Amino acid sequence: MEKVRFGIIGVGNIGLSHVKHLLAGRITNGVLGAVCDLKPNKLNNVNGLEGGDKVAKFSDYKELLASGLVDCVIVAVPHFLHPSICIEALNAGLHVICEKPAGVYTKQVKEMNAVAEKSDQLFTMMFNQRTNELYQQMHDIVHSGGIGEIKRVNWIITNWYRPQSYYDSGDWRATWSGEGGGVLMNQCPHQIDLLQWIVGMLPTRVHSFCHWGKWHDIEVEDDVTAYFEYENGATGVFVTSTGDTPGTNRFEILGDKGKLICENGKLTYYKLKVSEREFNATYKGGFGEPEKEEIELPAPAPCPQHVGIMNNFANAILGLEPLMVNGLEGLRGVQITDAMLLSSWLGETVTLPIDDDLYLAELNKRIATSRRKVASDTVLSTDGTY
Repeated sequence: MEKVRFGIIGVGNIGLSHVKHLLAGRITNGVLGAVCDLKPNKLNNVNGLEGGDKVAKFSDYKELLASGLVDCVIVAVPHFLHPSICIEALNAGLHVICEKPAGVYTKQVKEMNAVAEKSDQLFTMMFNQRTNELYQQMHDIVHSGGIGEIKRVNWIITNWYRPQSYYDSGDWRATWSGEGGGVLMNQCPHQIDLLQWIVGMLPTRVHSFCHWGKWHDIEVEDDVTAYFEYENGATGVFVTSTGDTPGTNRFEILGDKGKLICENGKLTYYKLKVSEREFNATYKGGFGEPEKEEIELPAPAPCPQHVGIMNNFANAILGLEPLMVNGLEGLRGVQITDAMLLSSWLGETVTLPIDDDLYLAELNKRIATSRRKVASDTVLSTDGTY
């Protein structure tokens, strides 16, 4: 094939953004082959874009999968449907990009991963924040031993402010039955993925405090503080909210040989002259600490975000470059997210891996009493929100 034909399943907020990138020619080796949505007004939004009226449109994703008009699909529907549609697309012989999160509960994500492992098709997650050079630098420094063994991880990510009108824009938003969670399941999958990817390990124990509708008229979490313990003795704190403004985005990783701080689009790297553990054991001066140097890092290039993932995926299908993100890794973020929610539901520390069946049973209790809202059904621009 000369160019990869993309199909977009779900053309709401983020799906329509993907459509715009393709129609604008931002995917060098990709074109838009077809789109699908249950709601006619959302398909009409595609017609309103330059060239959008010429794109094939479906109201049933199964028809799109069988159409022969696409080589790959981006699954951008409500979270519960991610695994099942990805499975059908892979079984139909199509390459797949799954929007975040990989799913709502670990059991369904493991089923999807099992199909993907056996498939000859490429499978990736839309982890567009991995295209950010700041996070790539953090990953490389940590994994090359630049800060030594990790001792502490802290991320305060509260610049997700959302007014009530955001939640009222879709009847499925911020409901247990429609979205499966709140800020952890919608806004933070990228940060939770980056946390495990950069640190290189999952926590073994999690104790969290999730507040359900603390700042909004919603039933799911909009304010979270979680405490992590890792197998090597490291600890961590993860704080997030959609009710803070001005918010904060500060990510720190402390090791025995240095520290990384990512904040306000800048990465600061402090490197110790000698390991803190060695200094602690050998220094005889009473007061004192190891000497450190601040290492200047190259300024990051502009982050290509979703366009970066889509270009990589098209090029990988054509054999021009390796796949940036292995889709199987989407499970890790869901494991951490589910652990935080389960800990708050049970009011106790939980260990990872969590009990998949216990989590699903607790989730189903919330789904049974979940309420759908009367919504405006508005498509909102996602520009600048990630």
